[in-house]
Amino acid sequence: MDDIHFFKIETNHIKPRKGSVLIAEPFLRDAVFESSIVLLTEHNEEGTIGFVLNKPLNTSMQEIIQDFPEGNFSVSLGGPVASNSLHYIHTLGERIPGSIHVYDKVYWGGDFDALKKLIQAGKIKEHEVRFFIGYSGWEPRQLERELSENSWLVTYIDTDKIMRHSDKKLWYNVLSKLGPRYKMWINAPADPSLN
Repeated sequence: MDDIHFFKIETNHIKPRKGSVLIAEPFLRDAVFESSIVLLTEHNEEGTIGFVLNKPLNTSMQEIIQDFPEGNFSVSLGGPVASNSLHYIHTLGERIPGSIHVYDKVYWGGDFDALKKLIQAGKIKEHEVRFFIGYSGWEPRQLERELSENSWLVTYIDTDKIMRHSDKKLWYNVLSKLGPRYKMWINAPADPSLN
């Protein structure tokens, strides 16, 4: 009988790059990365930067920055690096000077004061910007090593999922659309030795 590796990642020939997402394999036991989806905002010979999309925090921007304008904006744990730093992605393009285009309609960072002024003026909707505490980072070639160990699946998801879905169900929802092999990941036991 053939040795069937149900949980081995099928090669889909998608290489990590800016705008792709990493989907954690089901047995990745890490407080931050377990059942996570990470949007990559930078990937080059100097390393990789990204933000975990589906680890919402029970806090508001007003609790983080006292003079921040009112609004129910999503705040998530972006990753374990620089956990005292604030980052954001948005779909505002050049309305935020200094923004970096990531993928489709998604941009990263830019002039924070300009962002605050637009929010104060009521010109930004809550689904147009997402905030993150900390970020996810990999040193040069570190991510490639993790990929060779089947820790991550690389794919793309649409802008709507990136910007509107910050809850823990995102991992399940994305996997359920990637085919039967990955549907099995959803039902994988927390500890495979107990299966």
